[in-house]
Amino acid sequence: MDLLKDKKQFLRNMSVPLLFIVIISVGIPLSKYTGVYLLREGLTRLVRNSFLVISLLIPVMAGMGINFAITLGAMAGQIGIIFSQDWGLTGVGGLFVAMALATPIAILLGAFAGHVLNKARGREMITSMILSFLISGFYQFFMLFFCGGVIKFHDPNLILSRGYGVISTVTLKAGRAFDDFIKFELWPGTGIYVPVFTIFLIFLACLFTVWFRKTKLGHDMSSVGQDQRVSNDAGMAVDHIRVQSIVISTVMACYGQIIYLQNIGTMNTTYGADQVSLFAAAALLVGGASVSRASLPNVFIGVLLFHMMFIVMPVAGKTLTGNAMIGEYFRSFISYGVVALALIMHSWARNRDLADSRKQMRKDNDDKSKELKAKVNA
Repeated sequence: MDLLKDKKQFLRNMSVPLLFIVIISVGIPLSKYTGVYLLREGLTRLVRNSFLVISLLIPVMAGMGINFAITLGAMAGQIGIIFSQDWGLTGVGGLFVAMALATPIAILLGAFAGHVLNKARGREMITSMILSFLISGFYQFFMLFFCGGVIKFHDPNLILSRGYGVISTVTLKAGRAFDDFIKFELWPGTGIYVPVFTIFLIFLACLFTVWFRKTKLGHDMSSVGQDQRVSNDAGMAVDHIRVQSIVISTVMACYGQIIYLQNIGTMNTTYGADQVSLFAAAALLVGGASVSRASLPNVFIGVLLFHMMFIVMPVAGKTLTGNAMIGEYFRSFISYGVVALALIMHSWARNRDLADSRKQMRKDNDDKSKELKAKVNA
């Protein structure tokens, strides 16, 4: 009985990854891509996006669900890159300077987001999504009016012809600096290069996450995530712990966006951060995570499956229908649909667990009543 229950639980938890495996299994033969091409693109997407997805783990541990406010950290990272670019900094040093400049901005934005989410307890995910839209307006105002106007720039190529405002697309001087710093070709002649230094940075993020779970603050966050009322009664500063989880997540997202952009080599100044949280959340959920449970394996499984679909579906859609846009529409639909499906499944599972708890409580009360009656009759 327990084995059957465990199998059902496993299938329930892995339903979304299994669905994507089926979709990709159908799409790969239709796309007619070679194994070398898929391996090269899969490795590129994995290295490019993993750090951003890892930044979602700690708020989930703290019971705050998917932190769509990582967009704020991405915006901070882009501000750091703009100023580093303006100062003419290139290479790995330029990216580390961008990280240093963006860190205090990310901390301030994360603290602000954490305090706002504490006011919206129980509705953190939708609030964090709306909050990212709000801060996006301020970010765009800063980029289009402050930069070059209030804040003078040294590089005229970054400024619009009107004399203020950053241009919409910036080619990064430090493009692929992390990726090219230390790398080797996996097999000679295949063009599959392994960016060792970038993978090392992702490894550090994984190591930090594992280590953080074992610290006192990590244990406190887990306790808060399990039951805020009990944690508060135990003397924990619940609100402060929740804010700290958002700050850490925002700072990690800031670094993740810088890693992402250096891999791309260009930056969309105005709208480059808008879809960061949605795609990162979708990738995490595709990996089998939920809004209350997520782990590092979910990150890497989700990134591979989600972005493999991005690779194969446009061409597969063209093969089936003769129109590549069908594949584009399908993957856009999936990216939003996965988030919606995961939230619906979480709500269903939570209601089911509550119903099971009430049923068990009634059963225990009935057993106690029977025992009491038996004692009285005796």
